[in-house]
Amino acid sequence: MPLAVSLPAAALERHYVATPQQSSWQMIVDTPLECRLSHRIPNFGEAQFTSHASKKINLDFELKMRRPMGESRNVTLVSMPPVWRPGDSAERLTNLTFFKQFDGYVGGQMAWSILTELEKGRYPTFSYQEWQGRNERIEVALSSVQFQAKYNTFSDCLANLLPYSFEDIAFTILHYDLTSVELNKASQKRLAQIAEYIRYNQDIDLVLVSTYTDNSDSKSVSQSLSEQRAEALQRYFKSLGLPEDRIQVQGYGKRRPVADNASPLGKDRNRRVVISLGRTQI
Repeated sequence: MPLAVSLPAAALERHYVATPQQSSWQMIVDTPLECRLSHRIPNFGEAQFTSHASKKINLDFELKMRRPMGESRNVTLVSMPPVWRPGDSAERLTNLTFFKQFDGYVGGQMAWSILTELEKGRYPTFSYQEWQGRNERIEVALSSVQFQAKYNTFSDCLANLLPYSFEDIAFTILHYDLTSVELNKASQKRLAQIAEYIRYNQDIDLVLVSTYTDNSDSKSVSQSLSEQRAEALQRYFKSLGLPEDRIQVQGYGKRRPVADNASPLGKDRNRRVVISLGRTQI
């Protein structure tokens, strides 16, 4: 009889979980752009919940491993009761796949379900076959000890996330009323959103501003008005703390219309400013 068959089942499993004394949850990012809650798993790695500013409510979970998987593996996610509640039963939550050379990822509703199980005081546990050992299974559990207080902070952070992302504001077209240097009311509200995002995001490294008019005035008057609008926006973005060399503005006057100036609606569309944002790629 092979030796492996004679060993008790426990000898074929490796468990990674923080003891009650080790268990710690930390908010490592708490801003209107991102919320990130982290839990260290001794000798294994770290678990992280992350949500970003967006039009839609979102949540990602990652099981960050000190040693990435060498092979993709099917994973069972089970909600386990803590040892001090022996009468409670385990509950299978779902089956997942963790991919080769990537951290374990769970998104969408199941990520929220993991949070819910932790809030109940249970231990969400990932179980999979060790890719280097044919007869060995790995079990990685999240401890709910010390979870609730940091979860409350995380929930508060989620409630304060901006309801739009970088992609939502990276390219924006705003409009003016007739010969005014000021944007119309709807565009002013949109510009305020862009400003709010820039205040919190230190990665914005370029703002391109291009202003245009309709053909109501002569070429020189249109050009002068266009430049005034561009300079007003340049001052505005500079007031947000952006260095002047990162703000590029250009007034095009009545050149490059996007609609027919023969109609009032077309003129409205042509009286516009195009704002493009660039950011540092990490």
